[in-house]
Amino acid sequence: MFILKNSSSISQIARLRSPKFRQTGSNCTLSFWYYNYGLSVGAADLQLLVDGLKQPTVLWRTYYNEGNQWLKAVIQLGRLPHPFQFSLDKISLGVYDGVSAIDDITFENCALPPPALSCEGPNHFWCKETKACIDSLLVCDLVDDCGDGSDEDNCDPDLQCNFENGLCNWEQSVKDDFDWIRIRGPTPTINTGPLKDHTTGTARGHYLYMESSEPRQFQDEAVLLSPLFNPSGNGTCVFRFHYHMFGKQVYKLSVFQRTVSNAWGWPLWYKFGNQANRWIRQTLYISSTQPFQILVKGTVGDGFTGDIGLDDMSFLGCTLYNGTQHSVDLFYKGNLPTLSTTTSGTSVPATFPNNNCTEKEFVCRASGHCIQMTQKCDFRPDCSDKSDESACVMEVCDFEDKNQCGWHQPVLEQMSGSYSIHTTNAFKWKLGRGANLYPEQEHHSPLTDHTTCTEEGWYLFADSSNGEFGHTADIATPVISLTGPRCKIIFWNHMNGSTIGSLEVLCKTSNRTSKLWSQSGSQGPQWNRAEVFLGIRSDFQVIFRVKRGVSYMGDVAIDDIAFEDCSPLLISGKPCTSEEFMCANKYCIPKNNLCDFVNDCADNSDESPTI
Repeated sequence: MFILKNSSSISQIARLRSPKFRQTGSNCTLSFWYYNYGLSVGAADLQLLVDGLKQPTVLWRTYYNEGNQWLKAVIQLGRLPHPFQFSLDKISLGVYDGVSAIDDITFENCALPPPALSCEGPNHFWCKETKACIDSLLVCDLVDDCGDGSDEDNCDPDLQCNFENGLCNWEQSVKDDFDWIRIRGPTPTINTGPLKDHTTGTARGHYLYMESSEPRQFQDEAVLLSPLFNPSGNGTCVFRFHYHMFGKQVYKLSVFQRTVSNAWGWPLWYKFGNQANRWIRQTLYISSTQPFQILVKGTVGDGFTGDIGLDDMSFLGCTLYNGTQHSVDLFYKGNLPTLSTTTSGTSVPATFPNNNCTEKEFVCRASGHCIQMTQKCDFRPDCSDKSDESACVMEVCDFEDKNQCGWHQPVLEQMSGSYSIHTTNAFKWKLGRGANLYPEQEHHSPLTDHTTCTEEGWYLFADSSNGEFGHTADIATPVISLTGPRCKIIFWNHMNGSTIGSLEVLCKTSNRTSKLWSQSGSQGPQWNRAEVFLGIRSDFQVIFRVKRGVSYMGDVAIDDIAFEDCSPLLISGKPCTSEEFMCANKYCIPKNNLCDFVNDCADNSDESPTI
């Protein structure tokens, strides 16, 4: 369908209406190809008209000439329980000169789940009226996945919030830079933020968002605090939420868990950057031996197109702390435990508890349970006290509080152990911060760290005022036993100075060392993000190696090192869903991961030429 017309009458509208649809399932998406080209081609928008709602919801917009090409639009519709139709409106104010066209309209995953003859096992829920069999993680998540609402019956309202009537029992932190805003419809800035909420899928529903326009500045933070929860068993408490990160300058959303009121706690999850114009569901498993609280933190990027949205936050299998709403400042005063030596605020005992473990097994410190040695240092806590991950590299390291998170310098340890070499003048990695620099260093070392953007924040740097040209300094992780197929390491580096040498990321196994990434020479006076794919590996170390340049004007610094998606695959024992592919080794992976040059299955069966 297209419009081709050269005309100049005031306010012309061409409107294309869809047939009427009765309802959609929760994973429904609509896609189409559009063409909008010409000198004065003007805007077009796609509107959702729901029975009983006067106000239409804008689902998609094009504002201007987008070139002589077909472009694809993908729109997330989600669960729409009431009859609705679409209206594609082309509006021309005054002069219209160009071609507007639409083709290949496709609906995907829009049906409700089909009825099932049986629905067994603790991981499934059988819908009351529709008789569909759905995953138990979809129960009480504020989305009617069944089609009859039975998966949302008898839920505890204290464990859910869709923001339709305020913040429920979540609170705004008073120790951040600004607050999350409750809103309906699109955010004020175009090309960033949601156009509609996740709960209703229309402009009538409310959600929270973080405004990134002036007076907000880069790395300002808005923090939301959950109510307090009782200690939970090993991963029995589940936190589900939907986030929206759309915009060229979207920066970061992160979730923390804490047991003390005067600290951040430890990171459970985070996401950087633009994730497209859609609501994305995230599920986090929480285990804690003490009462705990969840923090959701949005961080502003370096521009106004960085709005972030939150909606439909719910907990499953968790209980509120004594059933009362305290402020977190009323409990657990004290210092935050450092995760490398302690877990959940209790010191790790030096002696092992009674156990029947063999030499090839790891003894969980608190319980005496035996786990495979391959489960130690694999980015997944298999012991209830997380002791199998305590002497390992931490998933996220920002070097604050001078914590090196398990990173160590192998050469220096050998020197100080077996040789009587004075290592004070050696070229080596050390912790530093802008506040401690001496005047000559200020021209080539970072004045501020990447985490806090202040002179007080810590980072790791190789001090080139020591050593000689060509000397190298390594900093390494402890041995990592196993990683998953999508594992990658993300870090920020600062390489500024006229005689910068090089920085390399190496992978070392028992008998060989391979180079994964390298960069040399000055990269300018700013922090730069780097991402290195690791994939499936076993019994290896990651090493940062820096090589010194010809003079002292070449300090290399790194900060905010994160291992993302690194825990190994788990065989769930349940059949794969229709959206998943079953690997030869019985793992389930999303069908989107087929034939993408990544060995997601760990046995390469997802990359087989036969599929």
